[in-house]
Amino acid sequence: MESVLKLENISKNFGGVEALSDVDMSLQKGECLGLMGDNGAGKSTLIKIIAGNYLPTTGKIFIHNNQVYFNKPIDAQKKGIEVVYQDLALCDNLSAYENVFLGRWLSKFRIGPFKFVDFKKMQETSHELFQELKSDTRPKQLVKTLSGGQKQAVALSRTRLSNPDIVIMDEPTAAISVKQVTEGVARGVAKYVQINYKLSNKTSNEINSILRKVVSLDEGTANFADVQGYDVGGKTGTAQQAIKGGYSKVKI
Repeated sequence: MESVLKLENISKNFGGVEALSDVDMSLQKGECLGLMGDNGAGKSTLIKIIAGNYLPTTGKIFIHNNQVYFNKPIDAQKKGIEVVYQDLALCDNLSAYENVFLGRWLSKFRIGPFKFVDFKKMQETSHELFQELKSDTRPKQLVKTLSGGQKQAVALSRTRLSNPDIVIMDEPTAAISVKQVTEGVARGVAKYVQINYKLSNKTSNEINSILRKVVSLDEGTANFADVQGYDVGGKTGTAQQAIKGGYSKVKI
């Protein structure tokens, strides 16, 4: 099966500190994968490499089996990668629809160097996206007046605009329920999803309800287990065992 995303021997050093060490990982079409680990395990660093914020010290990134190089976030976006950050990265002083189209405003026409923004189309499209997520967010509402769930709907809708291949969600249930995240994924917010989690008491329920498999990072080294406990690399176990570092490193 073709891998939508594949990482080979990804390492990242910050001076003398090794944040990631030879991480191998792959993401298949239609798959929900959880990237897990304690604080300082390297989760954020790996996400930022995939999203084009950091360059890996060593290693290769493949999208649809083609090697790619990301020097900045826009390079990753052009390859179909979108990110929903934990803090949602929204502008509180702008409306919901303006945040959805932030940096990608639609234009009706242009005269010379001047473009005229199509506010009506942006509002209509945002309303349709909110409806897909069963959110009662109104396009013209200022983001600072929205609830946590409504803000998450705005952030998820923003990723939908580009019809991405991969959506990285950084701790999505920090601001929204597991049920809402699952519904958003099921409704086509992302075809291929990678979800980042920290360890917490509610982790087990989230694994069982959303994820198909998990990659556990421990001091920059990856371990893997299938959520359902299927045989992987000659070993059988649970996601919880992988989180605790119960597996030696395997390529997936």
